[in-house]
Parts: sequence; structure tokens; C-alpha cells
Amino acid sequence: MAINSINTVTAAAAASTQTTTKSAEKTSETTKKAASSKTASGVIYEKSSDSRTDKASNKTTNKTDNAAIVAKLKADAEQRTAQLRSIVEQMMTKQGVAIGTADDMWKFLAKGDFTVSADVKAQAQADIADDGYWGVEQTSDRILDFAKALSGDDPDKADAMLEAFKKGFEQATKAWGDKLPDISQRTYDAVVEKFNKWKNGTEDASTEA
Repeated sequence: MAINSINTVTAAAAASTQTTTKSAEKTSETTKKAASSKTASGVIYEKSSDSRTDKASNKTTNKTDNAAIVAKLKADAEQRTAQLRSIVEQMMTKQGVAIGTADDMWKFLAKGDFTVSADVKAQAQADIADDGYWGVEQTSDRILDFAKALSGDDPDKADAMLEAFKKGFEQATKAWGDKLPDISQRTYDAVVEKFNKWKNGTEDASTEA
């Protein structure tokens, strides 16, 4: 009798253990599925968040890059302009010509009533050559690069930037006191052409051609 009771209890315990184990396994599987589902859902959400972060990061980077380009172009232009002004002032001082403002200097140059040394002439010829710093190509490229950096390379703003350039050109003409030299007129035409290509999205096609 005692043995039968023990066997019954053992069997019941075994059955209970098996039931508990299956229940635990089932609960474990359910938990794993829920965790897996939650994790998958979390991955999708994080990806979306990362995408937004990347866009914001790229936008900030572009602004930083544009600001750096503008600063570099301005510093370069100021340095080269100061260098040119220094050469002209030295030349004028040697010839006994005094100037009160920058406009006076440009008007003096516009008259052409002066002489230059051989080394200054050679430097000037190199600077305004086709591949020179003040040549048509480099000057028009710098103006376009400056406009792109200021506008965030937005072709929709090309017309506004071009109008700003034209006003600047008019002011330079007034400061010169006469019609600007031929190289300036050719630079003007090159700038207008490059701005139109930028606006119409034909820059790359033109380069490949």
C-alpha cells in the first residue's frame, strides 16, 4: 500500500513537473517571440531616428563647408587685392602722384598716364594671362564659387546672385571712372555664361563637351 502510494505521488509529481516544464518552455518561447518582435520594432525605429540624425548632420556639415569656402575666398581676395594696391601705391609714390581714396587710385590707373617697371609689368602680364589669377577664367570661377557658397549651391538663387554681381560691376565701373578694360568686359560675359549654366544645370554637360 505504501509502495503504491509512493508510486502515485511520484507519478503525480513527475506529471506536475512535466506540465510545469512544458508551461515554462511555452512561456519562455512566448517571451522570446515578444522580445524578438520588440527588438525588430526597435531596430526599425532606431533606423528612422538615425536617418533623421544623418540628414541633420549632413545639413550642418554643408553649412560649415560653405562657410569655410566663403571665408577662404574672401581672405584670398583681400590678400591679392592688398598686394595689388601696394604695388600700385609704390608705383604712384615714385611718380609723385598722391591719392586720397581707393577711387582715386582706380581713376589714376584708368587714365593710363604712368609708367611701370619691368618686373611689375611682367607680374601684371602673368596675373591677367588666360591662366593667371586675375585672368578671365580664374576670376569668373571664383565669382561663381563665391555665389554658390553663399547660396548653399542653390540654382534657384542664381538670378539673385547674378544681379548682385552686376551691381558690383557697375560700382567698379564708377570707381574706375571710365569703361572698364577689355579683360573686365570679357570676365563679365564669362560670369553671366557660367551663372546661366549653373541655373540651367548644364555645367557638367559643358565640361564633358
